[in-house]
Amino acid sequence: MRTKFFSLVVSLLALTTFGISQASAQGFQLPNMQVTSNAFEDGGIIPIKYTSHGDNVQPNFSITGAPETTASFAIVFHDIEVAIGGSTDDVTHWLAWNIHARDIAEGSLPDGSVQGNNIRGQASYMGSGAPLRDRFHHYVFEFYALDDDLELAEGASRDELMAAMEGKVVAKAAYVGRYANATPE
Repeated sequence: MRTKFFSLVVSLLALTTFGISQASAQGFQLPNMQVTSNAFEDGGIIPIKYTSHGDNVQPNFSITGAPETTASFAIVFHDIEVAIGGSTDDVTHWLAWNIHARDIAEGSLPDGSVQGNNIRGQASYMGSGAPLRDRFHHYVFEFYALDDDLELAEGASRDELMAAMEGKVVAKAAYVGRYANATPE
């Protein structure tokens, strides 16, 4: 039993080392980009203030460890617990790009930032809004470090944003919150 376990560990280490070596040989950087917020802990419960059942305020975020080649950031905020119309699409709550600051204040974006359309067709933040009290939804804030700004008009869709970012992403990080409807009945 110990021999099989040892062999498995050695194999996994070899694959990991090979993967890292191969990535380095191909010029891939393994950035340590991280996101933090004072609004709630990564993986924690999203306070009602930041939800559509509350004040619908966009949380603050700080980004560290982005590569030196980063020119701007983009954010995709979505509820991964919903499958729309039987497809793989989920609910887009917020899109933002051409963000030129590593610190994003609560309730606002830095000057020059652009927002895309959420599922309601609005170019603005739409807080979490899971309808079920007994089941948490997982909301993911995806942060992309880009090596250039995007030539994309306000109100663009998530698909348009993803296509515009293709080939420009130098790092990615995620911040996750959980939420279930907390409004009184």
